[in-house]
Amino acid sequence: MDAIWPLLGLGFVLSLDNFRVSIVLGMVPFGFRRSLQIALMFGLWDGVMPLIGLLLGHQIGHAIAPVAAYAGSAALGGYGLYLVIRAVRSPESPDEIDNPWVTLFGIPFSLSLDNLVGGASLGLLGFAPWIPALVFGATTAVASLIGLHIGRFAGGLVRIRSDLLSGVALMLAAIALPIQSG
Repeated sequence: MDAIWPLLGLGFVLSLDNFRVSIVLGMVPFGFRRSLQIALMFGLWDGVMPLIGLLLGHQIGHAIAPVAAYAGSAALGGYGLYLVIRAVRSPESPDEIDNPWVTLFGIPFSLSLDNLVGGASLGLLGFAPWIPALVFGATTAVASLIGLHIGRFAGGLVRIRSDLLSGVALMLAAIALPIQSG
């Protein structure tokens, strides 16, 4: 039971990139149901990737480590650019600018690639595969849901189109993530 505290700490640290991105995504106007879906997908991928890393081992984790941060940044930057172009091309602020394939699969998957390396490392330390996967997934889902609601609140305070603001913020986050990881 003492091993749960380090796992919770590691889960918290690994969920921070998802939390930051969730704040930005929260500015995109979508309802609570979509927020919950996004948070659960962030949690699912952050739970699945360390599980894969634990099961497949150290070599795969080291092979993907150099590109993990860049894959997440590319997905964020691409979606941010999409939102900016869409905002410029459309004079009216849309009610729903959420692209389900990107917000539910692309961004969560690409941000979880670094957890593959973390899972491989935990496998070397002898951790059972299911416990870190559950802890990391739950931690990320909660952090993401909180981030989405902080973003929604912040988006309501700023008097700029949410799609344009979100797009620019996602592109800035795409630049910042590899700098912080490196």
